[in-house]
Amino acid sequence: MTQTRAPRADAVRNRKKILAAARAQITERGPDAGMDEIAAAAGVAVGTLYRHFPTKTDLVAAVIAEFMDQVAADAEAARDRVTAGAPALDEINAFLGRVIEASATNHAVKAAAHALGADTGAGADQRRAEAALATLIHQAQADGDVHPDVTVDDIYLLFNTAPTDQPQATRTRWLTLTLPGLTTSARTTDG
Repeated sequence: MTQTRAPRADAVRNRKKILAAARAQITERGPDAGMDEIAAAAGVAVGTLYRHFPTKTDLVAAVIAEFMDQVAADAEAARDRVTAGAPALDEINAFLGRVIEASATNHAVKAAAHALGADTGAGADQRRAEAALATLIHQAQADGDVHPDVTVDDIYLLFNTAPTDQPQATRTRWLTLTLPGLTTSARTTDG
């Protein structure tokens, strides 16, 4: 029976530094950010970068997967606050704002992932986020605050149409204009 050793502390630190540097370099330079530049920005040798991520596609996929894990954790934390008594509509609004802002920061990384054909393997994290969002939506509907026909797919539609390539003030304005479409007070059942 073979036991798997936990990664060394320096390997974990290096991986985190590489992911942060990759996110920053790709955000600044797009998919053309070089592995050498990413390694330099992370303060690691190029060989260390390639040990963790054999290709740029692997690196970009890891950055996106990390982002999806953070989104899922955020959705679960919002769900837990609602379970503890926080208003579901407030949590939905705040969650949407946080994800849109984070998506704006990661806009170039997502474009690079698409350009490189990276498989993010984010299925499990996406399912976690969807389950937490479903709970938030159902509670807000039970509270009478969110229209009965709103679904998790509608939330993803909002994410996909958000102006993440625009300035922060524009994103905030877009969210202010869009959110009322989810609520019962903003539209009739005719929709």
